[in-house]
Amino acid sequence: MNIEIKSASLDQKSVTANLIELYKHDLSEFEQTDVNEHGKYGYKYLDHYWVEENRHPFIICVDKKIAGFVLVNDITVTGKSDLYIAEFFILKKYRRRGIGQKVAHSILSQFDVKWELSVSKDNSGGKVFWKKIVEGYTNRNYEVTENKNRPLTKVI
Repeated sequence: MNIEIKSASLDQKSVTANLIELYKHDLSEFEQTDVNEHGKYGYKYLDHYWVEENRHPFIICVDKKIAGFVLVNDITVTGKSDLYIAEFFILKKYRRRGIGQKVAHSILSQFDVKWELSVSKDNSGGKVFWKKIVEGYTNRNYEVTENKNRPLTKVI
């Protein structure tokens, strides 16, 4: 299995937008969100990832097939970190195969900074996933903060 994490080019913005719809659909059960009048969830900050310096869009491929995306930015909640994993999505077909873990570790290792990420309190699968990732990556040296805007925030 060959996993590639590539910076998303401007030409891949529509691919990222399509994947975001699947991602937001998955999260709608925890965030209680609805589609708009066009039947889409949308993502109002998507364009920013191709024009602002401290935003980094990535496309994940497995054996040359699109398998997910990661969006990284510098908009943190705690003020104790440099970058934030804003969105992280692996298509269901590719989950529970170690791909998410490899992608997360690769993204975290790509930048020599202090990281922050958040997980919805109701997203039990996400909490288990990120706890495993963060504990493994930091050797259990991280901080958890509860915040009403971004609950269960982890600083690593």
